Amino acid sequence: MEMQHQLTWLFVLAIVVACVAWTVTHEEVFREPREYCVNRSKAGKSIASRKFFYLFTCEYCFSHYVTIVVVAVTQFKLLIDDWRGYVIAGFALVYIANAYMSLFLFLRQLIKKEKTEIRHIEASDEENT
Repeated sequence: MEMQHQLTWLFVLAIVVACVAWTVTHEEVFREPREYCVNRSKAGKSIASRKFFYLFTCEYCFSHYVTIVVVAVTQFKLLIDDWRGYVIAGFALVYIANAYMSLFLFLRQLIKKEKTEIRHIEASDEENT
């Protein structure tokens, strides 16, 4: 596979990884299972149990496991056509996916800040009239 084709796959598959990891670790649809995992990660009896449940609460940690599934399903390799290509692809996917998630978080915070500022300005205007 030529390099441009591999890079296209890398950036597209990273969107899939980021979307799944973010949805599971942040969005409302998975709130109850996530709260259960948070409780188990804090109150688990063994360190293995606590670490296992923590993986479902951290988007960075969870993105590694999503990446393993995506690489296995797509058989995506990067740069090298043997097992090393899978390893390189895995780490590259995690890196790009986490860059996407960081950008998404930044945009969400920026939008939330702007909405708060607008509400504050509107409330000030109503008080002044």
